[in-house]
Amino acid sequence: MIYTDQMNQIIRLESTPKRIISLVPSQTEFLYDIGLTDEVVGITKFCIYPDVWFRNKKRVGGTKNVDLEKVKALKPDLIIGNKEENTKEDIEALQKIAPVWMSDIFNLEDALEMMVFLGIICDKQKETDVIIQRIKKASFDLLSDSNPEKKKLKVAYLIWKDPYLVAAKNTFIDELLKYLELDNFFENQERYPEWKPDANNVPDVIFLSSEPYPFQEKHALEIQSILPNSSIHLVDGEMFSWYGSRLQWSFDYFKKLKAELPSRIS
Repeated sequence: MIYTDQMNQIIRLESTPKRIISLVPSQTEFLYDIGLTDEVVGITKFCIYPDVWFRNKKRVGGTKNVDLEKVKALKPDLIIGNKEENTKEDIEALQKIAPVWMSDIFNLEDALEMMVFLGIICDKQKETDVIIQRIKKASFDLLSDSNPEKKKLKVAYLIWKDPYLVAAKNTFIDELLKYLELDNFFENQERYPEWKPDANNVPDVIFLSSEPYPFQEKHALEIQSILPNSSIHLVDGEMFSWYGSRLQWSFDYFKKLKAELPSRIS
């Protein structure tokens, strides 16, 4: 069987995979949700959901430092990775061990496509379709509740501290911010630039993500002292950046978060 991944690479499988290694936490959760309990034999140390897999599945290192010997020992017939999460060096080495299917995700359509492809490859189309339909309905419902005439506030979404790094254009996070009727404060920058808070250039709203850096209330107070007029919120980073089945719950979360945002900044 011949498949194409989201990096337009061809992979060949002799049959439906029975020994899968997942190198991406959000995709690992998706594989669990479509019922691949026996087929997934290896995950990373950051694949914390579901907890039963985190406690019992073999771990093959981190997303960016895969232990190749542990991978070899598990004798996978399919490895699932992601262009942003995993390193080029690791992936090239892993391709010598087993077929590697790569995702490359920038928007909701890419995320849904990834799930469709993996559902087909793993013979779990029905289970996958249930999840996809839930995501489509939730995202449509939230968009239907939007006001196109409303003036949009500018948001800064922080993912790291010392230095502060933000999610700018050309990221999955930026795509999901649109569902909150917010414009990215860093719309003229790409990917994850550094930011130095400046009292002369102030976002209306600041989101402090729970991951990859675990922002807390004390960090919100630090930034608030510099930017007293910004509306600062601690947010669940998994809802903004996990592009697997977690998206089933993201849009309901966004709806509640949206209700907490100011209608305007004075």
